[in-house]
Amino acid sequence: MIRTLRRAMRRAHRRRPVDLSHPARSPLGSAVVNCVVYADGVRQRCDGDAREALRQVRKRGRGFVWVGLHEPTEVEFAVFTEVFGLHPLAVEDAVHAHQRPKVERYGDTLFAVLKPCVYVAHAELTATSEVVDTGELMVFAGPDFVITVRHGRHGSLGPLREALEEHPAQLAKGPAAVLHAIADQVVDDYLAVVDAVQEDVDAVENAVFSASAGRADAGRIYQLKRELLELKRASGPLERPLLALATQQPPAAPISAAIQPYFRDVVDHLARVGEQIAAYDGLLDSILQAHLAQVTVAQNEDMRKITAWAAIIAVPTMVCGVYGMNFDHMPELRWTYGYPLVLGVMATACCVIHRAFKRNGWL
Repeated sequence: MIRTLRRAMRRAHRRRPVDLSHPARSPLGSAVVNCVVYADGVRQRCDGDAREALRQVRKRGRGFVWVGLHEPTEVEFAVFTEVFGLHPLAVEDAVHAHQRPKVERYGDTLFAVLKPCVYVAHAELTATSEVVDTGELMVFAGPDFVITVRHGRHGSLGPLREALEEHPAQLAKGPAAVLHAIADQVVDDYLAVVDAVQEDVDAVENAVFSASAGRADAGRIYQLKRELLELKRASGPLERPLLALATQQPPAAPISAAIQPYFRDVVDHLARVGEQIAAYDGLLDSILQAHLAQVTVAQNEDMRKITAWAAIIAVPTMVCGVYGMNFDHMPELRWTYGYPLVLGVMATACCVIHRAFKRNGWL
């Protein structure tokens, strides 16, 4: 069931890259993307007013309200704080964003902060390439409501909403099912990102160990490590709180025993993400060390060549220095063949030294 739902969400994500908005904007404010009532997993008629939607749900005694917001201001969010009785600390985090990924409980309401990530395609990895881009997504999950607050360009929930509506049995499990679906989509995006990053790691590794490896590769390695760190900061803090939701006995509202196995599946995928990030980070450390070793070896080779040529040049320099002292009484100063003989001796000595260095691999 869950695998079918996940495949459907992925197909919907590829098919509809934009939000599935409510036909009419809610009068509650420009930040409201949609306000929908669900009963038994089926979408109900709703005029988009959150207060009225919640009243209908509680009068009916079943179902829940799903409100989607995008970068609301404090004034816009104040209505929802009053209607749904949200904790002020969670509201502050949701409005101002830039929070660490977490899951917190305020009474019978769960507040989750997730960081959706996408892989930024690039023709070639450079020292300034952006590889991982993140957004921010907050979720309030109560007994009869779900409020999602999105910041940034990423984390669109339109395709996810549509996929869930195609599986009423899953959506009928309530707000916890929506929270699971959102977390599952975010973690699946992490998996897609780490799979794509592997190509960059392989490219860097091939470049470092190729015959034409350049010294500028260190910047590319550091950049890739920084981007992996950003992905780690987005995914790492979620593993422990999601595991707590999946294993807590007895489960606390709005999490039910029926939904806990689904959270365990998300935790399993999240653990895989962490393992791959750690493996790539360790591999990049090894690649960086190998690159630095190659640079050191190349520098030593350069120094040996410079030293060898300096030794060769030292012979004629010494001879010319001796005969340039301008003393009156020096050997063979008046000899007719003295000059060509000295030149021949210097050339012969240089050739002998050059051949010796060549034989020893210095040149």
